[in-house]
Amino acid sequence: MNNVTILNHILVPLDGSRLAECVLPHAAALARAFGARITLLRVVAQAHATNRGQTVDPLRWHMRKTEAESYLDSVATRLREAELQVDKVMLEGEAANNVIAFAHEHDVDLVLLSSHGQSGLSKWNISSIVQKIILRAYMPVMIVRAYRPPPDDLTGLHYKRVLVPLDGSQRAECVLPLAAQLVSFHDAQLLLAHAVRKPEMPRHTPLTEEETELAERIGEYNRLEAEKYLKGLQERLECNVEAHLLDSKDTAAALHDLIQEKEVELVALSAHGYTSTSRWPYGSIALNFIAYGTTPLLVMQDMSAEELEQTQAELATKETKGH
Repeated sequence: MNNVTILNHILVPLDGSRLAECVLPHAAALARAFGARITLLRVVAQAHATNRGQTVDPLRWHMRKTEAESYLDSVATRLREAELQVDKVMLEGEAANNVIAFAHEHDVDLVLLSSHGQSGLSKWNISSIVQKIILRAYMPVMIVRAYRPPPDDLTGLHYKRVLVPLDGSQRAECVLPLAAQLVSFHDAQLLLAHAVRKPEMPRHTPLTEEETELAERIGEYNRLEAEKYLKGLQERLECNVEAHLLDSKDTAAALHDLIQEKEVELVALSAHGYTSTSRWPYGSIALNFIAYGTTPLLVMQDMSAEELEQTQAELATKETKGH
């Protein structure tokens, strides 16, 4: 494809935990592929008195900030030794809001997040802080699963298979330039997947012979169009491409099965497809992979905050602040 997505600035929030550091090999792999700079961000929660009448211990607070700065220095040194361009920033306050504000104010192209951090692993697929960031950032984000051990060598990660789910819409293709450049750099394989679902015809009674025949004709037409669509993409993309046409009643389940079968190492997709609306920041497939995915996930946000409808919670918060 001629239009190449440029990834110039990657934001990597860290909280000092080993779990959060699972993102570092991915940060290196992306930065090398796009010549991007990395900003390491550490947000230190503001100290509060533990009991009524007590004041914050300034010495302890100073020690916390010093330890956080020392930690960022050590991580930045490791990345610079890998010949990467790295900046480091420390902020005070609430983690999610500070990450989002920094990303918007400093021309960040991608926020790279560990699914879990200082609070430890949980039964939830992502932590509450990660959930807040991805729902309110309105920009490309990548989630790395902290329960998967990263390679010891920061530069040892080389993607072999990257999956891009597509539904035939232009908005779903917004991630293709980035994915194509990434797989070309890593000499990897780009897997394109398109699911063809049988037409749904809900009835209280069994379908008639005529209705069944109609559903089959529509399904076959959709399959032929999908084959032409994938073949056209293969011819346009200048990288190693393998196309998969999936027949399934459940698109998400078919994609998860393909990921397991092909040992996919990264899923890259658009936040919305052709059926999505502007009511929510993510469509059903993107939400499914955020909630249930097991591989690193890169989601390109194709809509801005201005295009999306505000939630009742957002509107209520603004009204409260106005009084």
